[in-house]
Order: sequence, then structure tokens, then C-alpha cells
Amino acid sequence: MIQQIVVVGSGLMGRGIAYVGAVGGYAVTVVDINEAALQNAKQEIETIIKKGLSLGKISSEKAEQAHRNLRFESDLSKAAGLADLIIEAVPEEMAIKKKVFETIEQYAPAHCYFATNTSTMSPTEIASFAKRPEKTIAMHFFNPVHKMPLVEIVRGLETSDETAVTIRQVAVNMGKETVVIKEFPGFITSRISALVGNEAFYMLQEGLGTPEEIDKAIKLGLNYPMGPFELVDLVGLDTRLNNLRYLHEKLGEKYRPAPILEQYVKAGRLGRKSGKGVYDYTIEEELIKK
Repeated sequence: MIQQIVVVGSGLMGRGIAYVGAVGGYAVTVVDINEAALQNAKQEIETIIKKGLSLGKISSEKAEQAHRNLRFESDLSKAAGLADLIIEAVPEEMAIKKKVFETIEQYAPAHCYFATNTSTMSPTEIASFAKRPEKTIAMHFFNPVHKMPLVEIVRGLETSDETAVTIRQVAVNMGKETVVIKEFPGFITSRISALVGNEAFYMLQEGLGTPEEIDKAIKLGLNYPMGPFELVDLVGLDTRLNNLRYLHEKLGEKYRPAPILEQYVKAGRLGRKSGKGVYDYTIEEELIKK
């Protein structure tokens, strides 16, 4: 039975996963080597809890439960030793994931399951960095985690049926809908999202319309909740570029990143997290400070 969950990485995805895990009744430890990042995650999760309470999204009992269940730790080896499930939520770079999985394999108990929050990468390859492929799977959460209802669960080559059933139940306990699919580059959602988002950048590059016009057309014409540029600014242009490069390598030319996307990333325009992406958020941040 899974009771203790460790989330490795305290960024947007990691803190969101920690929140839904804690509200779902699990004891959750968030691990990050960066103490400042851990403090930011703690404050952001507290903000989500308070907002959820004020909007009636969660009860006071659930809020208290979340506070009791959450811990923050900078030592991965210490946290891993007590885990029933470890969810890796680090950046989409294979070298970083490799280091995490090698470490948790060394310290996690034999019964512990491993999950990667990758949106495109191979859970089979990631499982090879440890020694329990039958207990390794992908749990693809969506940003913002506390609002998005889906977890895309992706089985690797050697993932056992028991692992797939167990991890699906964890996601359900977190309040999520699930799909359980077989591994293929990009899974379901990232293949479609990457195509739409990349095509939007090609449209922008060609001068077809402004970002506002393209976003508005997609939202109102295709009934998308967010425009492709609003979404990429939220997810991070660097994350989208890394995903496209991976899909281009695995699936061919239709996923070749638009040159203007590469230029934005080189310029440091990474989205909301940097203050500027396709849109400029610096004015918005100044108004909030006032």
C-alpha cells in the first residue's frame, strides 16, 4: 500500500503534484537541492490551499490534512529511504533524470515504485537508469496540476500490470481522471499539443497574425481553453523546445522546431517564469507589486 510519496523537484510541476498528493491523503515529501526553491514551493502550495479554501474547492478538513501531510527536504537519499512511491518531476533533460533515478535506486526500499513526470520521454529508457523496470512508469501531469483533471499514465516495455493498476489508483485518489497507454514518443497529448504550438510559432514567423489574434482564433474557433501562446508561456518556451527537439529526433520533420521559437529561447524569453515569453508579463508583475 502506498502511503509515503516523494516528489523530486519543487518547480511548477513538482509543487503541483505535491499539493494534489497531500490533499489526496498521502504523506508527501518534496525534495530539491535548492533551499530557496523549496521555500518558494512551500509558499506557492500555501497560496493554492488558501485560494482553494476561499473558492470552496477544498474543505477546511482537506486543507488541514494537506498541511499535516507536506514535508520539505533537501536530502534525496534521506527522503527516498522512506518512500513507497517516488515521482520524478525534474526538467526534461535525460542526464538530470538519469542522475535522479540512479540515486533513488540506491536508497529506495525494494517495494518502492518509481514514476517519471515526463511529457515526451521514454519511461523504458528512464527505467534503465535503475534496476526495477517492472515497478517504473510515467505519470504525465498537466500544468497547472491542481486545476487540470488528467494524468496520462504510460507503461514502459517491462512495466507490470500490478504497477499500472497501483499507480492509476494513486492518480484517482489525487482526484484525477486517467488514461493508461503504451509507450510511444510524445504519448497522446504532447504529440498533439506540440504540433499545434509549433504551427502557431510558424504562423507568427510568417506574419499571419499577432499572438493575440492567433490565440483568440484558436480559443474561439476550436474551443481551446487557452491559446497556444498563452499555454507555452505557462509551460515554458524552453520546455516546449526541448520536447520538440526530442519529438523531431524520434518522429521526423513534422516536429522540427520553428526557428522563431529557438530565437525566443536564446533571448531568454522563456515565458511567465522569466517575465517575458511570447507575451510580456513585467508590467503585470509591477502592477501586482503596487
